[in-house]
Amino acid sequence: MEIGVRDLRNRTSQVVDAVRAGERVILTVHGEAVADIVPHARRSRWVPGDLLRRGLAERAADPGLSDDLDVLAGQTLDEL
Repeated sequence: MEIGVRDLRNRTSQVVDAVRAGERVILTVHGEAVADIVPHARRSRWVPGDLLRRGLAERAADPGLSDDLDVLAGQTLDEL
């Protein structure tokens, strides 16, 4: 579906219903496509444990993190 911005203002509920039903809507201004209105992609809030472990194993730890923490800890202790 393609809809102009003025028509969207007049038919907002219908457009939202169409998007809710899975339809993609192209929003136009003076006939030029300016935005896509698409159904919200639901994402899982949780990552399965095996996927998390695999992802962590594939990524190297920040090599400078330990040094940065030492510097920060030293500054913190010096302030006491």
